Amino acid sequence: AAVRAAHPAVDTFAAVVTGHSTLGGLTAPLTAELARHGMLLRLRPGDFGSWFRDLQDTGSELYTARADAVLCVLDAQIVFDELPHPWLVEDLERIAAAKLALIGSLAERYVAHGTGTLVLNTLPLLRGHTRRLVDARSRARLGVVWREFNAGLLRLSAAHDRVHVVDLDPLVACGPPVQDPRLAAYAKVLLGDELLAGYAREVGHLARGLRGRTRKVLVVDLDNTLWDGILGDDGPEGIAAATTYRGEAFGRFQKAVGQIGAQGVLLAVCSKNDREPVLGVLRDHPDMVLREQDFVRVNANWEPKDGNLLDIARRLNLGVDSLVFADDSPFECGLVAGSLPGVAVIRLDEEPALHVERLLADGWFDVPELTAEDRARAAQYRTDAARQDLQESAGSMEEYLAGLGVEVSFSPVREHEIARVSQVTLRTNQFNLTTERLQQAEVRALLGSPDHRVLAIRSRDRFGDNGLVGAVFVDTAREGGGWHIDNMLLSCRVFARGIEQSCLAAVVRAARDAGAGAVYARYRPTAKNHKVRGLYPSAGFAELAEDGAGAVTFRHDLADETLPVVPGHVRLTADLAGTLS
Repeated sequence: AAVRAAHPAVDTFAAVVTGHSTLGGLTAPLTAELARHGMLLRLRPGDFGSWFRDLQDTGSELYTARADAVLCVLDAQIVFDELPHPWLVEDLERIAAAKLALIGSLAERYVAHGTGTLVLNTLPLLRGHTRRLVDARSRARLGVVWREFNAGLLRLSAAHDRVHVVDLDPLVACGPPVQDPRLAAYAKVLLGDELLAGYAREVGHLARGLRGRTRKVLVVDLDNTLWDGILGDDGPEGIAAATTYRGEAFGRFQKAVGQIGAQGVLLAVCSKNDREPVLGVLRDHPDMVLREQDFVRVNANWEPKDGNLLDIARRLNLGVDSLVFADDSPFECGLVAGSLPGVAVIRLDEEPALHVERLLADGWFDVPELTAEDRARAAQYRTDAARQDLQESAGSMEEYLAGLGVEVSFSPVREHEIARVSQVTLRTNQFNLTTERLQQAEVRALLGSPDHRVLAIRSRDRFGDNGLVGAVFVDTAREGGGWHIDNMLLSCRVFARGIEQSCLAAVVRAARDAGAGAVYARYRPTAKNHKVRGLYPSAGFAELAEDGAGAVTFRHDLADETLPVVPGHVRLTADLAGTLS
């Protein structure tokens, strides 16, 4: 309450915890992880061992609390406690299969009746469990059965878009003991504090993704970061990223950076070097894994790096809080952290073999799901450079837009676009009129409602296809009459091209053609969406009221003959469920 009073705009993340064992050790690390990502945790702990009852009963707090996430923390004893004495691997195989089927049915029940995301986990197998079998063949079979059981849990994530399974195996492989045998025996603490801390970190990454706080750009230094050596001192022939024992570590780091870039994260360079030698290395050096075309921006100059990061963010039309900056220099990292606190700074170790571990430790780019648009993002941003060249060569904004050849398709969301539309609501912050975040199941439910229209905005121009760049959510049957625009979102890549005006005009005209008397819309201010405060007034909407939190309701009277129009440079193809073509 004190934090909310001092910081009323802080984002709150609500979670309910249930499980099989004592989980008091989860509260502190989970609170800390959420705070590290700028969120205040509102946690409701469940009763000891109540996981089955909580998930089975749709009247339990797991369902009624309407939490953002339900954390169902399980351990291996949910299987081993049900084994006969003595037991055989066949007994374990039978009970594990039944338990997996039970968990699957409970997950389906939660998805059907609950809200938010159900978070499950794989179950670590203790060495003490396997050692109870004295023959190697039985131990091997136990390993197979257990891995198949955990694989079945992981498949639940693919089967249900609101189910997320934290894989604990990689955490256990990093060294923390699964449990302290004494606490397990006397206090039923079956997952130890270190393992729960790692679990909390994974949940923090998930919460960040669900809240649209995933970072979008990785900006890397070059000297002693991407390659071994200093280009200005050693020359191109003196640097290495593969051919020396230290260079091999830099090569592995480049591969890790490239792997991230292949999944929709934009890559950029920020280096104190002369530009032409840098480009020469990126184009021609035989050791390089990454090449010039892998980067959407290469800022190689002698200006301060904080200013260069601001320039990169501006040119990509993103906020600095979309950036992650990786550098081996304590000075540069300190400069950026001090002057640009919104940038996530990764201080790389002096030992290059640890670069990859440092880069990946905080999961800055973790998302619930990748889409086709994610994988094409870097190519789309590269074509933006050609658009910028056209804009700079044009005599005016009107001339630029006329030459751009903007085409917009505006129609109901298709089944294969649901994941992308959900992602747009989760990750779009600047052009997001209400910042309401929707999971895939919520988008699908609105699509199935006869009273709602979920409309996709797709755009292309002379330089290529931008894909699905936005969405509009409309309620056509709310009490009191009229159509209500619940939210409107648009990617920052396509701002100021007339796309938003075109789609808003289509909605207003479709409402009039359907016999509505007015169109209502709402704007809820956040720290990032102030640019769109004037969108509705610019389209002829009148302000009706403002609540205490600053949210504003607008109204467009359809009896007014002055309706918003599609800009002349935009070619719009719209079909709002057949009302407009």
